[in-house]
Amino acid sequence: MGGSEPETEAEACERVRAASGRAERLRIVGGGTKAGLGRPAQDEASLSAGKLTGITLYEPAEMVIGARAGTPLAEVEALLASRNQMLPFEPMDYRGLFGTAGEPTIGAVAAINNSGPRRINAGAARDSLIGVRFVNGRGEAIKSGGRVMKNVTGLDLVKLMAGAHGTLGLLTEVTFKVLPVNERVATLVFSGLDDARAIEALAAALGSPFEPTGAAHLPAGRGAPEARTLLRIEGFSDAVEYRLGELRRVLKRFGSAEVTDGEGGTALWRSVRDAAPLAEPRTDALWRISTAPSRGPSVTAAIAARREARWFYDWGGGLVWLAISAEGDAGAEAIRAAVRAAGGHATLVRAPDAVRAAVPVFEPLAEPLMRVTVGIKAAHDPAAIFNPGRMYAGV
Repeated sequence: MGGSEPETEAEACERVRAASGRAERLRIVGGGTKAGLGRPAQDEASLSAGKLTGITLYEPAEMVIGARAGTPLAEVEALLASRNQMLPFEPMDYRGLFGTAGEPTIGAVAAINNSGPRRINAGAARDSLIGVRFVNGRGEAIKSGGRVMKNVTGLDLVKLMAGAHGTLGLLTEVTFKVLPVNERVATLVFSGLDDARAIEALAAALGSPFEPTGAAHLPAGRGAPEARTLLRIEGFSDAVEYRLGELRRVLKRFGSAEVTDGEGGTALWRSVRDAAPLAEPRTDALWRISTAPSRGPSVTAAIAARREARWFYDWGGGLVWLAISAEGDAGAEAIRAAVRAAGGHATLVRAPDAVRAAVPVFEPLAEPLMRVTVGIKAAHDPAAIFNPGRMYAGV
């Protein structure tokens, strides 16, 4: 399989036009850290954004940063940290799940809408993405959005590209809104709660005026012998201290809670962010299940009644990470039945190629939504050369 790494957007346009002319299917490549995500590649060549690097815009006072798509995420985060700023949505690092090397890129963050625990408070990556440049399937360079948030009339290409997994075009540049780094980050840790009780506690906290920026539950054995229920509070030190005290008062019926600060708390949330409690063994399949937070425990109970599984909860219970044997359908029938009953969707994040080829990786779309998806794909990539079949078979 051949590959190319254009050094400029113009070169990328030329490469795409050539591929389109001969209907050559292209696999979009970033840092290579998430190669196992999505359905197996159905391509003849690769197109990499790896040489499209560099910060193109940084206005700390306006809290906006732009970079070419191949720029390492670490470089963007280091520059922001030097000015006490950060990406709001806490992007996940998939290398621990897939055992990959390389460097995550800022373009891939946008391409998969990569969002971590802070999503419950600050929104997803797409909510902070305000501008993109990309090459469509005709080899045309398209610019959408800019330096400011604004209402959009018609098709919002910025939001459309976020989460498209490279199926609509090659991102060449992205622009994000950023936030100041918090003066203090502290975590309330409740011990020994079962799943249902823990989700009840998280719901009470999220329904309070004290604005947790992280709300997770790790059952016993997920990094510690005892179950842990986590609530993160961020902001100015005095305000954090007050909110911690008030949350303890609101949640006193769930028992006493310890406060974790500093690197201990940072490491704990990094573990939640990267699904580290379920990373090993890598032979297990791994699912992301999204449902109503109150229904998370019933979903896992329904799955566990049919298949042995391990799990933990993020986003107040609305996101369930679940590990299960990759044998057969990797639990797809049991998982999707439980999700259908509760409402929501399930994504197969990690499994062998043969399983990901046989089992729908993303939640199957209803026929009207599939028609819309096919139409959008045809409008942006008429020769269907970008990441064919990566999200849905035949698309």
